[in-house]
Amino acid sequence: MRTIALALFFLALPVAAQDLQQVYRDAKGYDAQYGAARYALQAGLERLPQGRALLLPTLNLTGSSTYTSQEFESRTAGAPLIERDFRTNVYTLTFSQPLFRLQNYHQYSQAEFQVRQAEAIFSQSGQDLIVRTAQAYFDVLASKDTLALVQAQKTAISEQLAQAKRNFEVGTATITDTHEAQARFDLSSSQEIAALNDLETKLSALQQITGKQYAALRPLRAQVRLSPPNPASMQSWVDLTEKQGYPVVIQEMAAEIASLEAKRQAAAHYPTLDLVARHNNNDQTASSITGVAGRTTNQTLSLELSLPLYAGGGISSRQREAAANYERAKQDLENARRSSALTARQTFLGVTNGIAQVGALEQALVSSQSALDSNKLGYEVGVRINIDVLNAQQQLFSTKRDLAVARYNTITSHLRLKAAAGSLREEDLEEVNRALEQ
Repeated sequence: MRTIALALFFLALPVAAQDLQQVYRDAKGYDAQYGAARYALQAGLERLPQGRALLLPTLNLTGSSTYTSQEFESRTAGAPLIERDFRTNVYTLTFSQPLFRLQNYHQYSQAEFQVRQAEAIFSQSGQDLIVRTAQAYFDVLASKDTLALVQAQKTAISEQLAQAKRNFEVGTATITDTHEAQARFDLSSSQEIAALNDLETKLSALQQITGKQYAALRPLRAQVRLSPPNPASMQSWVDLTEKQGYPVVIQEMAAEIASLEAKRQAAAHYPTLDLVARHNNNDQTASSITGVAGRTTNQTLSLELSLPLYAGGGISSRQREAAANYERAKQDLENARRSSALTARQTFLGVTNGIAQVGALEQALVSSQSALDSNKLGYEVGVRINIDVLNAQQQLFSTKRDLAVARYNTITSHLRLKAAAGSLREEDLEEVNRALEQ
């Protein structure tokens, strides 16, 4: 009962209806998936300064302070015990500039592709938010339409039931007409409960994205005209998807990163060359040998060459591993292209077939209304029976429901098609918003 009452409250509350654009703004500020993607982008952007740091010099300061207590006891008879305490303070300042570290150069190049990959992932998340918001919005509208149609059908059946009872009482109809109408009425009551529950579910799904409950949403205009895809060629959309779709772009970046990783692991066999400058200061209050305090300062400038000769086979193993991962990344890229092409074809057909289906259902709606009117008239003059009228009513309301769902599915398919091609923007959502009742 709580679900029914809540849903009826949402349907009846006289407040300003929210449009798709406002719902999207709420989702953009609340949705946890989009928020996580935003922070993932911030983390990904840090790869570039981290990679650049491998090419820049480093400066380190190390220091220590040591206290030493020393006792010396001679084995010569009568020699005194010698005790000495002294402290040593040491600090070293080291400057190091990599001159040749091929691994670091490859890692820096990796960082550039990792940043581009993070940006592509975030852009894909933005497109996904648009699609999910529109889908949840139109799911609510479809559920409300279904509920309204079920309630209207229930009202029409109740009128037909009352008429069947009156005709039976005056002897112009059989009890069968009353039983048929009663069965349809009971079924419509069950469908009404199911529609109310479905509406509550769809409202909860929308609330999960936006964090808000909406008493009313603006519906589509009754005579809205759905535009076909532009360009009108399926192959054009497939080509766009394979070239600039975000799943493909993300996997292209992954393949580039894997390629550079293979080069970086191979570069582990190469020598490294660093320019190193050190300043060392050693200050002692006394010497362990002479017992005299002193300070020693050393300054050095050197070129340090390191050549790996043998590391237990680990370097070669990591090189083979990186090469295999690169081959895997190339296969993943090819799979992404094929999957994106399939998605483009399916969504393109979803739009074009959806537009055709809407046109057919609009004509079917006119025909269903005419059929209902004819059956009502035929029932009144005795050439049609009650079940004919009930079937015509069922067909009319089913056609209205199918028409509404077909419109919603076509709109969301159009958004998904643009998302597959990587061209979905907030402006596209604004265009859909203009198709709503103002």
